[in-house]
Amino acid sequence: MIPVSLFVILSAALFATGIFGVSTKRNPIVMLMGIEVMLNSANINFIAFSRYYADGYIAQIFAMFIIVVAAAEAAIGLAIIVRLFRNFGTVNIDVFSRLRW
Repeated sequence: MIPVSLFVILSAALFATGIFGVSTKRNPIVMLMGIEVMLNSANINFIAFSRYYADGYIAQIFAMFIIVVAAAEAAIGLAIIVRLFRNFGTVNIDVFSRLRW
């Protein structure tokens, strides 16, 4: 059986990769992908600790809920990005500062 520490290390590496993608890139699609990677790292932790503590299905239900929320977030985020591209002709984050009130 694989120890939980390896899953935690994998999850931390994925979370760090997601933070790097969100904080350094100026493309909103890459930022959405970074957020998705961070949510998946949380799912890995939920499932790993669920198996380690023999918790049953509670953590797996939370992981499924995170997957549903991530899918909705991706759909809404991509719809916003497409709309902004149609209005401004670019997907650069710096241009979107014109959206202030």
